[in-house]
Amino acid sequence: MEDHREMFSVTLMSTALEVSRSGYYAWRGRPPSAREMANQELVEDIKAVHKDSREVYGSPRVYWELKARGVLCSRNRVARLMRLNHIQGKHRRRYKVTTKANGAHPVAPNLLKRDFTATRPNEKWLADISYIPTYEGWLYLAVLLDLYARRVVGWAMSSRMSVQLPLDALHMAIQRRHPGPGLIHHSDRGSQYTSVEYQRMLKRYGIQASMSSTGNCYDNAPVESFFGTLKGECVDHQQYQSRAEAKVSIFDYIEIFYNRQRLHSTLGYVSPLAYEQAAYQQHEPSLTLCLQN
Repeated sequence: MEDHREMFSVTLMSTALEVSRSGYYAWRGRPPSAREMANQELVEDIKAVHKDSREVYGSPRVYWELKARGVLCSRNRVARLMRLNHIQGKHRRRYKVTTKANGAHPVAPNLLKRDFTATRPNEKWLADISYIPTYEGWLYLAVLLDLYARRVVGWAMSSRMSVQLPLDALHMAIQRRHPGPGLIHHSDRGSQYTSVEYQRMLKRYGIQASMSSTGNCYDNAPVESFFGTLKGECVDHQQYQSRAEAKVSIFDYIEIFYNRQRLHSTLGYVSPLAYEQAAYQQHEPSLTLCLQN
């Protein structure tokens, strides 16, 4: 009744719900209980976390961020209060493959075999290309994802989906991470990745090429999941007037939010950067260089 007072009269609602008007007014006159006050405070904390997440977090990530901030609550309570207060995360859309194979190019074997675990940075990188719609035309985005912490270590954007696009992303990743020999680079069989130029660069740095089977999106699932997250949390909620505007938005999402702030469920609800930092502190001083970039 309280939620609909501005739409219907108290008399009408009392009759429809078979409750007394006096009982309703008595309820309104009572001070809020300790539980109700605690819920009100928690809702304010939830709203603050949701706002800080750029309004992309659903209840699981909101809960883990509240826990990190020292707020005592349960996951079910957070989910219930978010539902009651119409607070929800942004949802992703289905990912669409953009690269096309070139039958004249040789392909590499699938070394990854859907083993998406890694024991250290620069052990396994996943590569792929996706598209961003703008009123100026398509903007293509190539990324390299380090499986250890699901961190985007290289990326590039262009109006053309040429071999230079993933080459620029690969160059960024190599300059940032300085991987040693033995790194596995996994991609689909798109012509950009099977090209002579791209394969030559992999060999130059002692990087092992690995490729998915034909038309199988599950062989490269984590990077496809990243594109789904990027679009569901950022791109699908924008109307980019130009490619330049889209580039600024995507740079901000990847470098400021995704790598450094966004809680990742696969990592135990910490950010990719925090996950790498924790590994550095506990195990390997050699990770210093990786964390500087």
